[in-house]
Amino acid sequence: MTAMYDILVYLFENYYTPQACPRAEVLASKLAAAGFEHEDIDDALNWLRDLASTTERCLPLAVMRDARRDAARVYTDTEYAALGTEAIGFISFLEHSGSLPPVLREILIEAAQAADHSPLSLAEIKVLALMVLWSQEAEVDHLVFEELLTDDEGRLSH
Repeated sequence: MTAMYDILVYLFENYYTPQACPRAEVLASKLAAAGFEHEDIDDALNWLRDLASTTERCLPLAVMRDARRDAARVYTDTEYAALGTEAIGFISFLEHSGSLPPVLREILIEAAQAADHSPLSLAEIKVLALMVLWSQEAEVDHLVFEELLTDDEGRLSH
């Protein structure tokens, strides 16, 4: 897992809500003081900006559409190549658990496709899912929340 994901976990662990984060310039300084490299900080801040942009585009569509929770999501070959079957399986788990509504699923898929490599590991998709849910201050079931914070080797943190 790249350092960008470590930064995202750090943000989740240190800022209760996205609104608690300082503006980008101050946050970059705080992350550098915490020991993160400038290139990784830039990657994380760019990813967060892209997430905000995607969210801004997608959330109004959710209100306009009658997004059915029982509708099946068919993934394209491009999405399979970018995400990998493990990530898609985990996205389906989140969706079926009721933790990831269709609009947030689409935001997560787009945000995951913006990652700098593919396919994503299970640990990476968990961090991205955590950040999408965190960015929307979504209520997450305790057991699902625990699943987001663990990987095969234990806790997802730096």
